[in-house]
Amino acid sequence: MKIKRISYIAAAFLAFAGLSSCVGDLNVKPIDESVQLPEDVLQGESEFLALLAKCYQGLAVSGSDGPDGSPDIDGIDGGFGQYLRALYYMQELTTDEALITWNDQTVKDLHGLRYSSSDVFISAMYSRIFYQISICNEFIRQVNAYADPDKAVYKEMIAEARALRALSLLHAIDMFGDVPFSTENDKVSSEGPKQMKRADLFEWLDNECEDLISGGNLKGARQAQYGRLDVNFVKMIRAKLNLNAAVYLGISESAAKQYYDVVGTLCKEIKNDYPVLHGKYTDLFCADNDQCTDEIIFGVPQDGVNIQTYGGTTFIVKSAYKGGNAAFVLADAGIDDGWGGLLVTPEFMDKFDEGDVRSLFQGADGDSSVPKDIEKIDFSYGWSSYKFTNLHSDGTPHEVINFVSTDFPLFRAADAYLMLAEAALRGASTVTEADARAAWNAVRTRAGLGSVTDYSLDGLIDERGRELYWECWRRSDLVRFNLLTTGDYLWRWKGGSYEGNSVDSKFNLMPIPVSDLNSNSNLEQNDAWK
Repeated sequence: MKIKRISYIAAAFLAFAGLSSCVGDLNVKPIDESVQLPEDVLQGESEFLALLAKCYQGLAVSGSDGPDGSPDIDGIDGGFGQYLRALYYMQELTTDEALITWNDQTVKDLHGLRYSSSDVFISAMYSRIFYQISICNEFIRQVNAYADPDKAVYKEMIAEARALRALSLLHAIDMFGDVPFSTENDKVSSEGPKQMKRADLFEWLDNECEDLISGGNLKGARQAQYGRLDVNFVKMIRAKLNLNAAVYLGISESAAKQYYDVVGTLCKEIKNDYPVLHGKYTDLFCADNDQCTDEIIFGVPQDGVNIQTYGGTTFIVKSAYKGGNAAFVLADAGIDDGWGGLLVTPEFMDKFDEGDVRSLFQGADGDSSVPKDIEKIDFSYGWSSYKFTNLHSDGTPHEVINFVSTDFPLFRAADAYLMLAEAALRGASTVTEADARAAWNAVRTRAGLGSVTDYSLDGLIDERGRELYWECWRRSDLVRFNLLTTGDYLWRWKGGSYEGNSVDSKFNLMPIPVSDLNSNSNLEQNDAWK
């Protein structure tokens, strides 16, 4: 069994993390001597490391008590409200890579691109993002208050918390645009944080990432303890940010060239640290993928015993298989049962050439004689993907089959390779065409294909889809290529119709949830959604 070398924080830390911001300015001791304040508990490095673990935990599970018990956020279901599952809903269900057949509340509105500011699934993602940011801010406050922040070990912990915060800020700027913003330097207030414009947040986040990269407090490539991030984690965030500069800043492609130069430089550095991609594609999505340190820059830990969740890879794997399937079908995935929900559009599957090892699809009920077309949004129609499994790389099932133990590969070197090629195609002066082709061809060679023949942005967006599908980047990619809302590219049930149709361009951005607008008078709805 894969051993998860990361400890997760106890609920007591949650209590005082929220309490301390309220009582810190009062400098008082509780009347009840049994109540412990931060200064009573945070006595050394191990205690702060446990507190830091909560910042990581927020990506992996919904709370500190089982797969759906006592979720961190009141009013958000611990299953679909888990960070990775919410991210999958936003980044995949809205695109050609996935749709879901369930009738849960408004979930079908995501693929139909007809959601509103009161959508519960959008609220779940929004809440998760800003909860993550808040606990990272709180961790930094606690270190500054009760430790020596100039000591090397605490400098590293603070840098990790800042990096995790940067990840959530990347998701915030990408999906929600103008968002509430706060750091550890802002006092917690009942009024709520002030809103920052998308362009201003871009500048702040770019500077923050640059400082983290140059600061020397993060581990180098593959030097960090399992489950903890290194400097390439931040390089990937900054590269993603700058690759989308034209979208986030609302500028022309020519004006964005300086940002593509940054992408080229960063991705070359990452490629130097990961000069050869992992040999077998399917290894990257199986139960012992924690061993794929030659390509996975950061994976969110998942474990059927210690990190149980109804989100993450448990959701991805189980939703691709139908409950009650023949035992051998479920055994193909290493699971005990299927939830029967996720499908892939035929338009997306048509992008794969014969012999592409990444073409991992089958009839949604395990019968590949089922037509690929999705005549009706029902799990009896269409095909799904078995890219993610709960099998070991040797094909044997994981010892635990009711929850999936496959880590979610949040950042992979292959993504950096393709971003390198895209930067060159967008005019970066820091990348030659030879470098771009070599990086792109490395991805295709591992897929069992020949050298790239369509060396263009059109060819590149299709390659990104083939390589990275179901890894939570597709919506961002389609927006960057102006394909999400327009009629230039249609897929089954886009816009709510069988043939697919264009939709209002406002769907290139998620709305600020009406619940937060009502509770925070500092916020205004994004212009497109007013």
